[in-house]
Amino acid sequence: MGVNSRVVFGQDVAAPSVPAARGLGRHLGLSGRLFLLTVAFVAFIEVLIYVPTVANYRRMWLSDRIAAAQVAALVLDAAPDQRVSESLAQRLLAGVGARAIVVQGNGTRRLLSDETVPDAVSDHIDLRNEDLIESIRGVARTLMADGTRPIRVIGHGRDGFDLVEILIDCLPVRDAVTAFAIQLALSSLAIAAAVAGLIFLVLQRAIVRPVRRLVHNITEFAQDPEAAAGVIVPSRRTDEIGHAEVALAQMETALARELREKRHLADLGLSVSKINHELRNLLTTAQLLSDRLDGVADPLVQRVAPRLVATLDRAIRFCEETLAYGRATERNPNRRLVPLAPILAEQADLSGRERDSDIVIRAVCPNGLQICVDPDQFSRALANIVRNAVQALAPPGPGYEAVTRADPTITIEARRIGTGTMVLITDNGPGLPARAREHLFSPFKGASRPGGTGLGLAIASELIQLNGGTLSLDETPVGTRFRIVIPDPVG
Repeated sequence: MGVNSRVVFGQDVAAPSVPAARGLGRHLGLSGRLFLLTVAFVAFIEVLIYVPTVANYRRMWLSDRIAAAQVAALVLDAAPDQRVSESLAQRLLAGVGARAIVVQGNGTRRLLSDETVPDAVSDHIDLRNEDLIESIRGVARTLMADGTRPIRVIGHGRDGFDLVEILIDCLPVRDAVTAFAIQLALSSLAIAAAVAGLIFLVLQRAIVRPVRRLVHNITEFAQDPEAAAGVIVPSRRTDEIGHAEVALAQMETALARELREKRHLADLGLSVSKINHELRNLLTTAQLLSDRLDGVADPLVQRVAPRLVATLDRAIRFCEETLAYGRATERNPNRRLVPLAPILAEQADLSGRERDSDIVIRAVCPNGLQICVDPDQFSRALANIVRNAVQALAPPGPGYEAVTRADPTITIEARRIGTGTMVLITDNGPGLPARAREHLFSPFKGASRPGGTGLGLAIASELIQLNGGTLSLDETPVGTRFRIVIPDPVG
C-alpha cells in the first residue's frame, strides 16, 4: 500500500484513546478484528514493497538520463575538432533534459553546455556507489527539494568513457517520481483492497463462521443442557475446528447424560428420603413395642426378643444415616485453633457403646496440643470412625462365639508431625475385609458388616477434606488403623 494509505491507516489506529480503542475492539467482534489485522498485514507488506519500488524508479530514471547523455557525448566525440554548433548542442541537451553534460575518458574531460554552469547544486547523486538505503534517502531529498538549484548526477561510462556527469533541474525528477508514486499508490491500493477482501472472505468462511456456529451452539446448549437436540453435529472438517466440534459434541453428550442422571438421582433421593422418614417412624414404634417383650417370661420370647431389638436398632440406624447423608451439603468449616484433648476425650461418650460394654476407648494427647479445625465437624468425623470401630469390636448378638483375643480396645492418639497434626484411631478388632477396602470411603459401598450403609466413613472423609486434611487407612497386621492428618494454618 502507498505512503498516503499508510498515513491514513496509522491515523485510524493511533487517534482514539486507549479506552475508546478497547471499546472498539469489543464491538468489532472476531470478524472485524480479522479484517483489521488483514488490512494491517497487507499494508505492511505493501509498504515494504512500495518504498524500494519508488527508489528503484528514481534510479532507473536517472540512469536513463545518464545513458542519453552518453549518446550525446558520442555525437560530440564524432564531431570535427569535437565541437558542435550551438543549435546542435541545444538539441542534444534538450534530448537529455540536462543543463550540462560532462564526459571523462582517455585522460580528457569534455563539457557540453549552452549556459554558464552554476557553482552550487541542491543534491549530488553518484549512481556508481548508491545502495538501496541511500537510494531511499535520495527519494526523500528529491521530493523535498525546493527546485531552485539543479542536481548533479554521476554514472558509469562506456565505449571509451570512464564516467558521465550531468547537471539537470530537480523539478523534472521530482515530477516524474511524484507521478510514479501516485500511480503506484493507486494500483497498490487496488491490489491491497482485492487481496484483503479475498483473505477476509476466506477467513470469514473458513474460521469465523465455524467459530460463530460453535458459540451459537454453546449458547443454545447452556439454555437447556439436558436436551439431546442441543448437541452439536460435527462437520466433516479434519482441521482444528473439526476436532473442536467433535470434542464439543462429546462433552455436550456426556454432560447432558450426566445431568439427566443426576436429576433422576435427585428425584429418587427425595423419594428415598421421604420413605426413610416414614419408615423410621414406623420402626421407632416397633422398637417401643419390642421393649415390652423384656417383661414376658416366655423362654421363646426371651430368646427371640434380643435379636428382634438388634434388628430394629440396625434398621433405625440405617434410616438415620441415610437421611443424614441425603441432607444438604456440609457448610464451609469455621477453622480455628482449638485444644485437641477435649475433642478426643468426648469420643467415649459419642461412640454409641453400651454402658455394660467391655470395649475400652483410650485417648492419648500431649498437653497443650492444638489443632486448626472446625471443632464440631472434626468431632463428628472422629465419632463416625470410632462408632465403626465399636461396631467392629462388638459381638453381633446372642449365641456369637467370640474369637479368643485381647480385651477389645480403641486407641485415639494425637501427635505433632512436621507442619501439621496427626490423629490415629486404632482398634484390635478383626480388621476390614477386602471388599470393604475397595470402596472404603464410598457411600453405600464401603460397609464392612452385614446391614451397614458405609456412610460413616464417607461422611468422615468429607468432613476431614473440608477442614483441609486427609483420611487414610494404614496397613496393620492386626485390627484397623485410620490416619487423619490436619495441616497447620498458613500464615
